[in-house]
Amino acid sequence: VPWLASIFGLFLVRQYSLSIPDEMLEAARIDGASESQIFRKVVLPTLQPIVVTLALFVFLGSWNDFLWPLIILTDQSNYTLPVALAALSREHVQDAEMMMAGAVITVAPVLAIFLALQRYYIRGMLAGSVKG
Repeated sequence: VPWLASIFGLFLVRQYSLSIPDEMLEAARIDGASESQIFRKVVLPTLQPIVVTLALFVFLGSWNDFLWPLIILTDQSNYTLPVALAALSREHVQDAEMMMAGAVITVAPVLAIFLALQRYYIRGMLAGSVKG
């Protein structure tokens, strides 16, 4: 799965991980945690909001992919939603009702996933606001 390790994803996680305070890592070392324990119990929970964000970006990139399915798929019964929506728009005729219904169906899963993962975003915003 090549898009899981994109340059943008690596840069995004790197920049977010630079915001982890060194004092937090040192406190874990003083408490006797090994490097793997620090990574597992301190760094990974701190990175959770950005990993969820990256997962959402990867999902959106796959969900909204248009060109590759348009090139590959020949049978209309296998069309993805963006390709099927584009197929509804003909040269002189447009089925506006079907296009609007298709747009709602296309957006609904993305909205549901975002609402399900919203708590991770709130947790990430609150993590930076704790006064030390």
